[in-house]
Order: sequence, then C-alpha cells, then structure tokens
Amino acid sequence: MSHTESAVAEWRGRNAVDSDGGKIGSIDEIYMDAETGKPEWLAVKTGMFGSKVSFVPIAEARESNGDVSVPYTKDQVKDAPNAEADGELSHEEEAALYSHFGLDYSQARSASGLPEGTGRGRQEADRDTVGRDTSGPTTDDAMTRSEEELRVGTTSRESGRARLRKYVVTEEVEKTVPVKREKVTLEREPITDANVGDAKDGPSISEEEHEVTLHEEEVVTEKRAVPKERVRLGKETVTDEETVTEEVRKEQIDSEGTDSKTGQRERK
Repeated sequence: MSHTESAVAEWRGRNAVDSDGGKIGSIDEIYMDAETGKPEWLAVKTGMFGSKVSFVPIAEARESNGDVSVPYTKDQVKDAPNAEADGELSHEEEAALYSHFGLDYSQARSASGLPEGTGRGRQEADRDTVGRDTSGPTTDDAMTRSEEELRVGTTSRESGRARLRKYVVTEEVEKTVPVKREKVTLEREPITDANVGDAKDGPSISEEEHEVTLHEEEVVTEKRAVPKERVRLGKETVTDEETVTEEVRKEQIDSEGTDSKTGQRERK
C-alpha cells in the first residue's frame, strides 16, 4: 500500500463529518475495489446508537482536524440507498449510491479504485477516440467480447435417508358382551295340605300389592395403552450365491503293461 492508502486505512474508528463540520457518524470499515485493491467506500455507522451503516464515496474525502470530511450533508448520507454491509457491494448497489451522490458510474475501473469518469469537473477521457459509447462514458475504440464457458464435473450427493415415524390412528373395535337383566315371572302353585295354612293367613278377601326390584347389567368400557412391539432401524449383510466356472487341472497315471487275463492295458 502507498502512504495515502495507509493513511486511509487508519480512518477506521474516526468520525465522518459533513461539509459543514457536523458529525455524520463513525467510520466502521473501508471498502476496497475488488479489482484494483484501492479504497473506494467509507462504511459509516449512522442512526441511533450506530445501528445503520451508510456508504459514502471516498473519492473526495479529506482529513480535517483528526476527522474525515466528506463534501455531503448529513441528511444526504443518511438518505443514501440501503446496501448490505456484508463485505462487498454489487454493481447495482454501487450504481445506486453513485447516482445518489451525483457521481457518474461505470463498471470499468480506473487506477484510483473508482469507476472511470467518477468525480466532479472531470474531463472526458480520451477525446481522440473514434465514435462514442452510447451506453456510458467513452473508454476506447474497441469492445471486449467475452463468452461463458461451461465446466462439467461430478459431485457426491446424499441420495436419501431412512427414518422411523410414529403416528396415531383411530379405528373402531366391536365386541359382543353378554349382559344379564332380571324380569318378572308369575309362578302359580295349587293349594295343598302343605301350603293351606299360608294361604288362609290373613283376611279372606282383601286388596294387596307386592313390589319386586329388578336389576340388569350395563356395559362398561375401559381403555388402556398396552405395549405391543419395539421397532428400530438396522442394517444387515445379505449373502448371495454366485456360480463360478473355472478350468482346473489334475494329473492322471497310466500303468505300463497288459492284464494277464484280459489282455487289456491297465490304467490307474
């Protein structure tokens, strides 16, 4: 880094002040250009308790009595387009910020770390260029044509997982239960010598009423949880059979001579 860039790196933690000398906030970080490595943005903590980070172009920032002075008002800095302080600004975020601060923006980079054409009162670059660039500041008399190249490779990925899940289902259970109940029956018996005394006990003619209490059973249900089985995931090794065909050699012995009875050659 040059001496100037070293000095800029020391701005971290200092106060950023506006064009009238009023405090804007504390400089939290210096953002460098990704291609040139030059300082390009001041990330300034603003808002209550420094809860917001605002970006200010570093092009015209100057040291002033230990602070860093920028040619913008405090409100202009606080109202700058929001950009995530994640260590890198996209081209879209930079374009919106430069437009907010009244600066030209181009994705072409200069040695200062700022886009070509950025700054106030700056002359057009290379007046001898044939023609002009209608899409932004004129750079040179040629365009660079680029192509995307496809790179194909392989990667390992997870193909699936197995898991156990338990859930509750409801089903109807029907059971037939025998129930008992009492009912009234009439029992008649003839008058005999054995019960004639009971029959004549009381008035001859009278009105009477007898009452019998009847009972019956009713079905009562009760449910209780009963463990039935335990289920777990496991792995097992499966052994298959494969048929292999291969040639093997073996030795054989022939005996020399002839059998005395058959006249045949003996082979063992």
